[in-house]
Amino acid sequence: MIVRPKIELYAEEHTSPPSPLLAKVAAATRSTMERPEMMIGAVEGALLAMLVAMVRPRRILEIGTFTGYSALCMAEAMPTGCRIVTLEADAPTAAIARTHIAASPYADRVEVREGLALDTLAQLGGPFELVFLDADRPSYITYLDAVLPLLGEQGFIVVDNALQFAITPDPEEAAAVHAFNAHVASRADLVQVMLTIRAGVTVIRRACPEPTTR
Repeated sequence: MIVRPKIELYAEEHTSPPSPLLAKVAAATRSTMERPEMMIGAVEGALLAMLVAMVRPRRILEIGTFTGYSALCMAEAMPTGCRIVTLEADAPTAAIARTHIAASPYADRVEVREGLALDTLAQLGGPFELVFLDADRPSYITYLDAVLPLLGEQGFIVVDNALQFAITPDPEEAAAVHAFNAHVASRADLVQVMLTIRAGVTVIRRACPEPTTR
């Protein structure tokens, strides 16, 4: 986390708490997974749910399912008729996510697709109005390029781990994330804001076209 633990705790205490379903998935993740810190936190989960409630997407794409916590955060806020496609490369992890999703009220609206994300993205058709990217960070630029053609005209991309890992002591990790951040910032066709939530969250949209003059 990039904020002090007391600030993180205060923010969590003053954010609407996770539902019993989410609390159960979070507890199971912490007790059974080798790297439970890969799961997003409660505040970030609430942010995703808030964005879904605001955008009211018809389709949501997630790259990096892990145990399904983030997908279920979004599922709890999605409007009637919305669907989520979530991509997970690791087969055992995908199986765990499917178990959690199957036990939820959203099993018929959340689809876990197993396999390499870029292979799956090549098979998907758009549009998606909201995309959550939380996968292998060295591939972030490649994922962005693959996702943009699938993004709805008024769509948003939410990118996790955009700040902490840019300043990590690991030089390769830091270089990859910084390269992604610099790439996004250099693009005139994109508008972005980086939020200091958990490990850093960047929200991206397409730039509005310049008004034409007569």
